[in-house]
Amino acid sequence: MRVLIVDDEKNIRESLGKYLRLEKIDSLGAESGEVALEYLAKESFDAVILDLKLPGMSGQAVLEHMQQQGISPPAIMISAHGEIPDAVQALKSGAKDYLVKPFDPAELIIRLRFLVENKRRENVLEVAVRTSSAAGGSLLLGQSPLIRRLSDQIDKIAGSDVTVLITGESGAGKEVAAREIHARSPNSGEPFVAVNIGGIHEGLMESELFGHEKGAFTGAAGRKQGLFELAGRGCLFLDEIGEMPMPLQVKLLRVLQDRKTRRLGGVSDIPINARIISATNQDIESLIKEGRFREDLYYRLNVFRITLPPLRERREDIPLLAEHFLAGHSGRARANLSPEALDKLVHYSFPGNVRELENILERALIYCEDLIIRDKDIDLHESGAPAIIGSAQPMAALDGASAHTAEPAPGGGIPGAAYTAANAATGTETLDQIERQAIIDALARCSGNRTRAAELLGVSRKTILNKLKLYNLE
Repeated sequence: MRVLIVDDEKNIRESLGKYLRLEKIDSLGAESGEVALEYLAKESFDAVILDLKLPGMSGQAVLEHMQQQGISPPAIMISAHGEIPDAVQALKSGAKDYLVKPFDPAELIIRLRFLVENKRRENVLEVAVRTSSAAGGSLLLGQSPLIRRLSDQIDKIAGSDVTVLITGESGAGKEVAAREIHARSPNSGEPFVAVNIGGIHEGLMESELFGHEKGAFTGAAGRKQGLFELAGRGCLFLDEIGEMPMPLQVKLLRVLQDRKTRRLGGVSDIPINARIISATNQDIESLIKEGRFREDLYYRLNVFRITLPPLRERREDIPLLAEHFLAGHSGRARANLSPEALDKLVHYSFPGNVRELENILERALIYCEDLIIRDKDIDLHESGAPAIIGSAQPMAALDGASAHTAEPAPGGGIPGAAYTAANAATGTETLDQIERQAIIDALARCSGNRTRAAELLGVSRKTILNKLKLYNLE
């Protein structure tokens, strides 16, 4: 967590900064509203602690400017005056909380954490209502036999409320498939609620899924509906279901069996009417064997299974997908691919699948000098995976080999470590250092998610865990 402290009194900025550091929270101080806005325009913060009375631009004016500019970190307003009209006006201006000086720093920390986690929840939760699949058109793009078969499968299950498990590599379009199932269903006008299980803090996951009553735990200032309730008669999409902690798997199993839930701190059951679709990019059968996923829950989720094909197995869809992404990112004047650029894409292995294709094209739009994307504008080495022409699988240089015996993949086969290959050739870095840096880079790209980092590197999750211990990266 990173917090911006805006107060004209230096001793308050420093004392708050010291206390936050004790709680392992980074902070930056600003002595005025003008300086705060400069920081907010250039840097990223999870929350803002903002004094109401500031020289020059007031705290309220800072909040209003943040609102106008779309600067979204939640703000806690602090003031030495404590007048009710000030608090009301601060909340109307966009503040999420209000504290009167002097305040207990521990109370500030509780409120900060609550606001930041709520904001993160907004980032991983999307509630969308689609009126019909005809209104928005099909979400599945492609004419390959694999995509036509997938579309036929969706047609067969869309009319029922059967529970679906979607598997496939990262970036293959699992959420797109889930949305398409919902869009073709009789309840397409109901909410589609998508939640990334891997993106929610383990301590808050139960509250997010099932909701809570006021006072159920510290910081529960009021009643909150869980995602099962928010979905109503629509669809709840549980992405990265393999990341769900074991204790919560037991509760999810109970909800699926009984079709009812209960908020934390609540005393009454709430009926569940939403269709449940889950997805994972992991080998869930292996998770069961390793004791990390309940077999009985797996059978509840896996009533009907859909496996999404990787993009390298449906290369004939790449031109249509490329056209779609270019139309979305080009603006009024649409860019086009040269035949050489398209050929380069068609022969690339796409370890990151459709998501990687979109990223490559978005970057190519920056590189291209006009509205024609040429071969030189397609940079595959920055896409987060190695360029492996004609290969069916990403490199797995780390898997099943010790740090002392593994051979680096030719041409920078370890994703994120292209710069180290040349160093290894000249003897300026040891293989241990190369491997360690590759893991660090992968974890940074995946925001610390070990499962995703393992997939990016083309190795098993167990290998990543072993390497983290070996290199003291835990």
